Amino acid sequence: MNALKVIFFSSIFMMLLSFAGKVHAQKIESINFNLYTDSLKKGTHNYINVDGKLSNGSWLPLTAKELRFTTTGGTFEGNSLVLDKDFKGENVSVTAILIQDTSLQKTVTIFVKKAGDNEKLKTAEEILREMENKGRKKKNGR
Repeated sequence: MNALKVIFFSSIFMMLLSFAGKVHAQKIESINFNLYTDSLKKGTHNYINVDGKLSNGSWLPLTAKELRFTTTGGTFEGNSLVLDKDFKGENVSVTAILIQDTSLQKTVTIFVKKAGDNEKLKTAEEILREMENKGRKKKNGR
């Protein structure tokens, strides 16, 4: 009787594994950049987001495990492009190549931010005060 249970559960397990393999075996048909920003910052990690379109039409975020990155400036650490603070170029070209199918690759040119990051952000109190003032103006018809 125990041998029958083992065979039964082994069969169920193998069917589940087979089904799981089919679900995860979707082929990546294309890759696209989905950048979070329109410019790169010097001296920081700039995450380069690349998505793969699967054969079933859904999208999957890809990492450096599935992609090989090349660039005309800076270095990659995983999906992050790091530019030195002294980088002089105006832009960088980044190419993402799918490791499992090197015919799938995409290149994008990304500009490097020129202005510094010394913009002063408003405090929560300043924002609330502005919102209150706008509300008062609406009530007074101005």
